[in-house]
Amino acid sequence: MADYLIALAGNPNAGKSTIFNALTGARQHVGNWPGKTVEKKSGLFRYRETEIEIVDLPGAYSLSAFSPEEVIARDFLLEARPDLVVTVLDAANLERNLYLAVQILELGAPAVVVLNMADVAESQGLTIDDERLSQALKAPVVRTVGRREQGIDQLVETVYQQLIRRDKGAGPSRPAEVTLERL
Repeated sequence: MADYLIALAGNPNAGKSTIFNALTGARQHVGNWPGKTVEKKSGLFRYRETEIEIVDLPGAYSLSAFSPEEVIARDFLLEARPDLVVTVLDAANLERNLYLAVQILELGAPAVVVLNMADVAESQGLTIDDERLSQALKAPVVRTVGRREQGIDQLVETVYQQLIRRDKGAGPSRPAEVTLERL
């Protein structure tokens, strides 16, 4: 049994599966969610003698439960209560992707926010103030380019630090109320 359970959440096509594959490599299991035809992927990775199980939730735009994927994602977050939720956002479509991220944070779930496809955002001339976004969301923000595995080491270290912080009783930053301003 793994030391920690984390969930990987995000909109479809935000690069969740690419991040999942970069973290787990060949240590993955693919099946179906109980009673559903939606694919379930879980895997393991080790860091500093710590084994972490990661569940790649189906891509969802919200937790409002209008589709089977949204029901699965919402139910997993509420019932399994993972130690941490890694929320993958498409940095080039940040405004659309933030809706799900804010819903996850409103659940009180400890989280790390990943700005994936940061290279695409930069090529489009988009500038994102990571520090300001982190302060607004009250969660650490990590930039990645999943398809090149850039930023994965920083992501793993950030995940590990949040898990350790949680264990030491400090707990991850959990917003009482999330309000976003234009970044």
